[in-house]
Amino acid sequence: MSRTSSDTITWSMMLRKLPSIAKALPRVVKGMKVANVKDPTQPCGLGWSFEQATLRNPDGPALLYGELSLSYAQVNRWANRIAHHLIEQGIGKGDVVAVFIENRPELLVTILAVTKVGAISALLNTSQTGDTLVHSVNLVAPVAIVVGEELVPTFLAVRERVSIEAARTWFVADQNTYNHPGIAPEGFINLMTASVDADSDNPATSQQVYFDDPCFYIYTSGTTGLPKAGVFKHGRWMRSFVSFGRVALDMRPADVVYCTLPLYHATGLCVCWGSAISGASGFAIRRRFSASQFWSDVRKYRATTIGYVGELCRYLVDQPPSADDSRHGVIKMIGNGLRPDAWREFKTRFGVSHICELYAASDGNIGFTNILNFDNTVGFSLMSWALAAYDHDSGTPTRAANGFMRKVGKGEQGLLLAKIDDKAPLDGYTDPQKTEKVVLHDVFVKGDRYFNTGDLLRHIGFGHAQFVDRLGDTYRWKGENVSTTEVENILLKHPHVSEAVAYGVEIRNTNGRAGMAAITPAESLATLDFSELLAFARQQMPAYAVPLFLRVKVKMETTATFKYQKTRLKDEAFDPSRTGDDPIYAWLPGTDTYVQVTQQMLSDIQGGLYRY
Repeated sequence: MSRTSSDTITWSMMLRKLPSIAKALPRVVKGMKVANVKDPTQPCGLGWSFEQATLRNPDGPALLYGELSLSYAQVNRWANRIAHHLIEQGIGKGDVVAVFIENRPELLVTILAVTKVGAISALLNTSQTGDTLVHSVNLVAPVAIVVGEELVPTFLAVRERVSIEAARTWFVADQNTYNHPGIAPEGFINLMTASVDADSDNPATSQQVYFDDPCFYIYTSGTTGLPKAGVFKHGRWMRSFVSFGRVALDMRPADVVYCTLPLYHATGLCVCWGSAISGASGFAIRRRFSASQFWSDVRKYRATTIGYVGELCRYLVDQPPSADDSRHGVIKMIGNGLRPDAWREFKTRFGVSHICELYAASDGNIGFTNILNFDNTVGFSLMSWALAAYDHDSGTPTRAANGFMRKVGKGEQGLLLAKIDDKAPLDGYTDPQKTEKVVLHDVFVKGDRYFNTGDLLRHIGFGHAQFVDRLGDTYRWKGENVSTTEVENILLKHPHVSEAVAYGVEIRNTNGRAGMAAITPAESLATLDFSELLAFARQQMPAYAVPLFLRVKVKMETTATFKYQKTRLKDEAFDPSRTGDDPIYAWLPGTDTYVQVTQQMLSDIQGGLYRY
């Protein structure tokens, strides 16, 4: 499926940005100096950067949550007390402390305290339970765990299967523990009570953390298997918080970032919180995203900046229009995954002038940022990268007769490869074998090494890239490559479709994968005219990309980071006996509408009665 000419960045577009470039250049140069820590004895990282922000803006708001507002000095002293207590309990540099708390100030203060010790926070996904949770804990062998009251039942269900001694099983009450520590249940130590009288000065250990020391373990979502623990080092924290907060957003003490994203993932924790810390700015958080309360929260906290992922924006756009839509102080937003169909609507309806779309992966070594505020791009990267030709069936980059890979041309989509060097080291995973699987050797010259992101991007000019798809989210049908993202974007233009997830499914005795889409009607199933919907799809996209099957869902299931659960959708495919209350529809060869699939029709399709 082809791009539109408006995607390409031209000379005239760049010339119009010259004033912005001239304005940004000094902070870019200064930011690069701060971010590019090379001295192995230079203190840096999360604890160091927070202490610097505290010196810069001690009385300014650091954390806002509900009616609670804590200054940088207050948060820093709170984290220091916890850090000193952890040290007294024998927690030292390089030890792993599992953290299992939902979005609230106690989560961030605990993480900050652990990093000041020089220990590593294993950021457990708060939606995990049972075997997956046991796997995630045991994978990193923590010497201690901090459990929020809201997750105690989940932890108790697996406690006997993880090896953490009771004396280091800490509890954090689900309330304002800055003022009211609460009471721990039997078998737990109340972390806030135990640390309340500890020293509140910066611990010496926070000056003994260096760029190559691990800061967090951040888990992959595990949608296609058990989660992996990605290593996020303090040197990468420095690159992240400077690149996004100082260079891209130019954060200042008067700014406030509002974030409803889960803080066990890098976008919320490193991009959004890191951006706030870089400017000694406020960081306002909410336990969970609420579309109906989003803008009222923004006004309450006087936010100037919001963190987002694409589906969050979609939910906000789908809210009924209001006279208050642009009555707020937000002028910039940072995140990823905003679809082209929602980009302009979001920008104009809500009056946000700068959409700082980014590309990054918690387990990778490269980041792109839309510093110059072009539409529909992840921006550019100062790291060394290339888009390589790849084999669609295997998903691996192809090599020419000389043994090296081929870079695709401008405007073409290719597999994003990020060079691994001193400037962009790969922190990888806790499991070295899993790290080695994503490293490519002898790519363009003998001896070079590249990280295989597994993502497809398109070069649109002047070093800028456009995200196309996850490699696993493209499929091949009728000899053509189909991008699920582009199919979804087109379906979402239909007035009666509010959500769309596209994927490929197998039909017996055919080559490749046929297109299928799960859709949520904007109103109800009764409002969908399947003949008209098919005609719309056929008009808007190439014949090979038109979905052959539709699954109609009242509500689309997503992960905590608003990612659709495609693995399950692909597995259940178009078998009505496996899709519960979701009706399945098929476009049969030679017809001009979608018809509901019965078990008999399923047998006929899989038996080859219809020639696809």
